[in-house]
Amino acid sequence: MIDGELGLSPLCLIVPGLGNSGPGHWQTIWEAERHDCLRVQLGVWDDPIRNVWISRIDQAVGAAQGPVVLVGHSLGCHAILWWASLLAEDVSGNVVGALLVAPPDVDRPGTDPRVERFAPAPKTILPFPVTVVASSNDSWCDAARSAELAASWGAHHVLLDSAGHINAESGLGDWREGQELLERILDVRPRTTGARGWRGLKSSKSDSRFAHR
Repeated sequence: MIDGELGLSPLCLIVPGLGNSGPGHWQTIWEAERHDCLRVQLGVWDDPIRNVWISRIDQAVGAAQGPVVLVGHSLGCHAILWWASLLAEDVSGNVVGALLVAPPDVDRPGTDPRVERFAPAPKTILPFPVTVVASSNDSWCDAARSAELAASWGAHHVLLDSAGHINAESGLGDWREGQELLERILDVRPRTTGARGWRGLKSSKSDSRFAHR
């Protein structure tokens, strides 16, 4: 499906990682300041269940009334990857791209047991364009490993200098560089019609579809 069919620009589905993205996180700022962003309520934020997160992403993509860009951070990236590997066949045409920021190394020995639940990292060429953004000093994944993972997904790899885990603690604010990368995926299309459409979607969606269980 292309945006012209419904008069909508792509909806950016925000997919946070462990603990959700709180105040000061660029994902939260984007959702508040951009008309085209909507958070996927994965639930069980501090005790993630891989299949639940995959299911919530599938529901959100299926419920979108037009094209979608997936915007993941940390463990949310791996939820997107598992969804794409297992369930994306029927609706991947709706997804026009993904921005995966700071995916952790889920296969690293001694990593957080909650992160290990998403191992092994899928090594599948994704059916849509992907940009992976990593940091040279991310304690969750070293730069060489992030480049290796990006290559296994057929993704463009962007390495930031000393940006930590690219989260609120990194002090990025609204992270203009990240928004520029997102705009490339969105192809900088006009959004005046889409602004009304997606804002309406955000305010009218029932909590029952994405509520915690």
